[in-house]
Amino acid sequence: MNKNRDLLKGWIGTFMRSKWYPGVFTWPAMIIFGVIIYQTLWGPNSAHDNFGSAMTWVLWWPIIPIVFILLGRFWCAVCPFATISDFVQKYFGANLPVPRFLRKYGIWIIDALFILITWADHVYGIVGSPRGSGYLLMLLFTGVVVTGIFFERRAWCRHLCFLGGLSGNYSRAGMLELRATPDKCKTCTTQSCYKGGEQAPGCPMFEFPKTMDTSAQCNLCGYCVKNCPNDSITLKTRKPTKELWNIRKPHLQEAFLAIIIMGIVFVQNITMLDIWPTMLTALEGFTGTTSYYVNFTIAFMIAMSLPVLIMLIPAAIASKAVQEGIWKNLARFGYAIIPLDLAGHIAHNLFHLLAEGLAIVYTGLAMFGIEIEGSPAILDTAVIQVMQYGLVVLGTVASIYAVYRIAKSSYPEGTSTNKLVIPYAVIMVFLGIINFVLFYLPMAHRM
Repeated sequence: MNKNRDLLKGWIGTFMRSKWYPGVFTWPAMIIFGVIIYQTLWGPNSAHDNFGSAMTWVLWWPIIPIVFILLGRFWCAVCPFATISDFVQKYFGANLPVPRFLRKYGIWIIDALFILITWADHVYGIVGSPRGSGYLLMLLFTGVVVTGIFFERRAWCRHLCFLGGLSGNYSRAGMLELRATPDKCKTCTTQSCYKGGEQAPGCPMFEFPKTMDTSAQCNLCGYCVKNCPNDSITLKTRKPTKELWNIRKPHLQEAFLAIIIMGIVFVQNITMLDIWPTMLTALEGFTGTTSYYVNFTIAFMIAMSLPVLIMLIPAAIASKAVQEGIWKNLARFGYAIIPLDLAGHIAHNLFHLLAEGLAIVYTGLAMFGIEIEGSPAILDTAVIQVMQYGLVVLGTVASIYAVYRIAKSSYPEGTSTNKLVIPYAVIMVFLGIINFVLFYLPMAHRM
């Protein structure tokens, strides 16, 4: 596919401008979401037998990062929570401006929520319990409704949704790029892409296509495509991770989220290894208590802190080379870890998708009284491991290349990029080796 070709010039553009988009995806997603809610709250108590649990944690969670790579934040355009937010806002919303506090610190709140939900999952067994999954979904549902009642547009999606934060980071490495054409926007007086028009509302994510230089907040809802009177909007393919190379204004809170995601991947892997009980026993001996809350929290804090501390090492070295602050340097190069995040995330969940994927079929048929017993595996574990190793290697190489390109684009010619690239490259290799080892060890099944 020609990367310079505007995809909106063909049938994709016709489809996105039609009344069917994105509704043709949104309403099936709503129906499935309803089934998942019902199953997790009132279906079988065992995750092994629950269709809602299988759909959420064996299918949806593993494929969502793949969607972010291929289609950017497309999921956010069809997400049931976004549809609920729009409905609540339309009929009950006060449409108040988003408070400055949320606009300024929303990403930090997202960081905290992501960490809290991950911690709560392991302490209270949310993923392993259909009821726990249902309660989590209803908690998020409540947040969406409350936010929709008070604030304009999709304030929840932009400033509070932990998945929105994840999708924003991952979409920076995605293969699709929606942008406006500056020359055409110069003479535009309607600004209907942002404000809305007869065809569709304004941008739900508070983005102005004319000045948009990132895919982090574009959910490909198509509203700007429908509203633009000048045919200014384009949709093109690009090289994966390309956006990471030229971020104009790096933000520490975004880079920090990218770094702690690596810690979350570590936690998800370690707690599913066969050796985790042994590690927990050793930790109990060190702390002198058998309280799982205490011991897991300590292990969790270590796993969260480790990538941050590790990334501070090259930041300190590189900052001296270019005479800038450590945190500024970390903000600039922290985005480079996103490809490795993606690789680790996909590799971990690839095990659940391919080693437990048939559980979706079994639990789905069980809802209609058809009981089937058998292995849930789609592929052999050894085959899955080879795929995981390949993903980790690819992610490590992509992160190292991102470091190189960031260094080249961020500093003037003549700057010794080796002093910037080598420290970060060594750390990326080190993090890649940790992931490689974790995927080498036997992993327990979720279903």
